[in-house]
Amino acid sequence: MKASQLDRLHELYDYDVPASSIITSDLAKSLGKASNELGRLVAVLLSRRGHIESVVLGEADRLYLPDLGRQRASASRLRGLRLLVAKPRRYTQAVYHLDRDFVTDLEKLQLDAVLQIEVQPGGGLGRAVLGMLSPTARHRVENFDRLADLDYDFTALIAELESALAKKAPKTIAGAREKAVLVGVYTGPKKQWQASIYELQELARTAKVQVLDTMTQQRKSIDPRTIVGSGKLEELCLETLHLGAEMLIFDRDLSPSQLNAITDKTDLKILDRTMLILDIFAQRAKSRAGKLQVELAQLKYSLPRLAKKQSGLSRLTGGIGGQGPGETKLEIDRRRAKDKVAKLEREIDKICRQRALTRSRRQAKKFPVIALVGYTNAGKSTLMNKLTRAEVYAQDTLFATLDPTSRALRLPSEQNAILVDTVGFIRDLPKGLVNAFRATLEELDEADLLLHVADGSDPEAKHHVKIVDEILDDLGLQDKPRLLAVNKCDLIKDPLDKAAAKQLGGIMISAEKGICLQELLVQITERINAN
Repeated sequence: MKASQLDRLHELYDYDVPASSIITSDLAKSLGKASNELGRLVAVLLSRRGHIESVVLGEADRLYLPDLGRQRASASRLRGLRLLVAKPRRYTQAVYHLDRDFVTDLEKLQLDAVLQIEVQPGGGLGRAVLGMLSPTARHRVENFDRLADLDYDFTALIAELESALAKKAPKTIAGAREKAVLVGVYTGPKKQWQASIYELQELARTAKVQVLDTMTQQRKSIDPRTIVGSGKLEELCLETLHLGAEMLIFDRDLSPSQLNAITDKTDLKILDRTMLILDIFAQRAKSRAGKLQVELAQLKYSLPRLAKKQSGLSRLTGGIGGQGPGETKLEIDRRRAKDKVAKLEREIDKICRQRALTRSRRQAKKFPVIALVGYTNAGKSTLMNKLTRAEVYAQDTLFATLDPTSRALRLPSEQNAILVDTVGFIRDLPKGLVNAFRATLEELDEADLLLHVADGSDPEAKHHVKIVDEILDDLGLQDKPRLLAVNKCDLIKDPLDKAAAKQLGGIMISAEKGICLQELLVQITERINAN
């Protein structure tokens, strides 16, 4: 590029545009001259105050915008910047279209507007097309035969648009921390994955995330890089922004490479199923042991997912004597995370030893131990409160109990026993999560009886029972005596559903209403005395 051409581009910064105008004729003519002389796209990003924030030189048919960051300029979701582009005419078009790339920029970056100006051979200005977001559709486009026909009060136009967008924006639910769109991608029939996406909705509700939409896709095979495919991902991100959501939550675990590939395509926050569960655990953990276990699980999961794109950052620490290449910020983050993991594991080992001492004291008193196990939200804590008159936190949410709680239980045989409430299980429970919670799950290994509580009113009860049994087997508890209690029998109204619940083979109870609890205690006594 010649020095004179570079000077022409720098001179664009000298222009100011009145707040009420989209563009001035002088700025438009200068953009047209620069574009014609260089044979390339020339653009400026203009603030609402009328100042040129950036001058962007593109290629013949493509423009790459600078990173504008995540922050938007207003509560109505518009960024406060408009893009003005001069584009050389390559061939005559019957209708002058806004380039698809600029439509994507408009929606993805939430720009105030995009104005594309046709530059004729010789540098004269031809037609123009204006694109703006729309409260009824994703965007709207207006065509003008001459730039002079573009006669709008831009300040009033933006105020009207922001007001319409604000009215259309979904109202924030009280207590919601963020808004999200859920994404489910499956290869099996719909019947197999309906329960999974419903469970993801419940997980999001428990995490205090407002779900604006749920998008599902059936594929012959999962895209190994972006899960949904690059084109679908772009469409998904634009639709998410249009809805006013800040994050995408996938109903599966994302590998480190998949997470990086998806985050490279969007500024939206990306969570997978395990990240969401860990977030819930972080909210629920109250005791020191619980907080340590959650932090360990989060670190172990995030360690291989530390963003590879940070590796290009400047080097911060030199080698011995200041020599050598030193460490990148990414390497430092990884080393610190590994050191923290080792420290947490030492502290959890200490907690394990302390709890083992407590259990040995219980065993010395010959008190039998009954451990409550089951799928999350099956009613374990409610049952414990009813049997022991405890006041354990119980709520209709997933993972209401995270820290183990022990209470004395008086059996019909006048025996004293210990009832232990434990964390609930869930489908596809990550092994790393199980390992991190070993200090909690060791309570199961020392129990004399596992009281498996299932939600009989849940259509997926049979599948949930199978999942819990498989997890218990994986924990090496396959030989531990078990007793199944089918809870919430008072909520089962349909005769066919009652028959299905009875086929589970357990005792039909209602912890909330106190139905058949005495029969349950008798069964517990018989099982304990039989061992």
